[in-house]
Amino acid sequence: MPTLRDALPDHLCEQARLSRDARFDGLFFTAVTSTRIYCRPVCPAPSPRPSNVRYYANAAAAEADGFRPCLRCRPELAPGNPAWHRGEDVVARALKLIDAGALAEASLESLATRVGVGGRQLRRLFVEHLGAPPLNVHTTRRLLFAKQLLTETALPVTEVAMASGFGSLRRFNAAFAQANRIAPRELRRQPRAPGNGDALVLRLGYRPPYDFDAVLDFLRTRALPGIEQVDAHAYARVFGPAEVAGWLRLSAWPGGEHALKLELHCPQPERMLGLVTRLRRMFDLDAEPRAIAATLGAGGVLAPLLRRRPGLRLPGGWDGFEIAVRAVLGQQVSVAAARTLAARIVDRWGDPLPTPVLPGLARLFPTPERLVDADLRGVGVINARAETIRGIARALLDGRADFRAEQPLDEFVARWTALPGIGEWTAHYMAMRALSHPDAFPAADLILRRAAAGDGGELSTRALSTLAEAWRPWRAYAVMHLWRGVADQASPSRKRP
Repeated sequence: MPTLRDALPDHLCEQARLSRDARFDGLFFTAVTSTRIYCRPVCPAPSPRPSNVRYYANAAAAEADGFRPCLRCRPELAPGNPAWHRGEDVVARALKLIDAGALAEASLESLATRVGVGGRQLRRLFVEHLGAPPLNVHTTRRLLFAKQLLTETALPVTEVAMASGFGSLRRFNAAFAQANRIAPRELRRQPRAPGNGDALVLRLGYRPPYDFDAVLDFLRTRALPGIEQVDAHAYARVFGPAEVAGWLRLSAWPGGEHALKLELHCPQPERMLGLVTRLRRMFDLDAEPRAIAATLGAGGVLAPLLRRRPGLRLPGGWDGFEIAVRAVLGQQVSVAAARTLAARIVDRWGDPLPTPVLPGLARLFPTPERLVDADLRGVGVINARAETIRGIARALLDGRADFRAEQPLDEFVARWTALPGIGEWTAHYMAMRALSHPDAFPAADLILRRAAAGDGGELSTRALSTLAEAWRPWRAYAVMHLWRGVADQASPSRKRP
């Protein structure tokens, strides 16, 4: 069974472990044969003898070999490893589906069918590349989340089981005890940290550097009144369904720790793991800045931009339909104008909450069902874009288009550009924001073509696409650096991408 990722050989893992380099947190795990415990490379415990150390590419592989998670460094807090999810091979696509809850809702055979292989082949590929079969990866993911809830919150054990995807408390107790050599209630001996009223407080770790201020800046200019609030320190949002609406707030973790502070009120515990997964994608918490910089910072127009903002991330969106509507509204207009139109749509067709869950947050973004026949011209949307939005709603309802996380970028773009009013720019922008696809690239964007020219000129779409080949598979990050470079130089009144 493999224990190492090819891109991180033993000597590099050893160096990162001994130096406790946070840039490698989550990219591998250290297991100690004498204690049968596995740790993050940043673990503060005394370093074991090198002869007792094994390196694993992920937590599931370590647990498959009989190691249990460290109670001190807490592997559940490590950022995810984006290398396995990147690309469009079978393993990457299957992992995206597992993150989306595919194995919580269907069988391994169903998962294998969705990625075009048989169940036995999928299991073989997972063991070969990850060191653990798909069901082990799925179970480890749920158990580590349960361990975080047990350690950081006062949530009842029954609700922890539901939140981590176990339909049976008995199965949860058995699986947890087997993986951790301790019963779930044993972690409850220490007092829990206080929450914010009825909200849970969780740490969401990331690999440094992380430019949280830039993410907030990007989201603040696009925040929809009634649904989102973004200030200089935090992002807040309400989410549905309306009858059991919840809210969340993300801010920097105090004390400079490499984590965001999530305050979460979720009336439906079974949705909690999916919500945390969505937030990790939306705020790009699993990115590997070291790998991105190695490609984009090699020279040319991007090198000074990466030096200026080495922790710039790819801000995602909360919901695919919401991003699609806002992308169409933003065609050939400023961000502020698109936001105004979107706010009118929310005010007219968004579902009001029976009771506002936070001051100023009282509506949900309208569903495709609400907009499929809506007369959007009444709120100032021109006829062509109104028809495009209705067409998007129809396509989502009848299955001609979707936001499945596992679909290849070219397939996503082809399906969406087949719809009237959706061009390459809009489809790639949607892939950037709704799928958080790291290689999406709206090459026709005028500001990109000017920024990439670097001499006051303007590249053609073809010339920019050719230049960007050297930026694969991180072209979406190149977009963010170019847009941010322009924004940093622009006056507040100037249009921003």
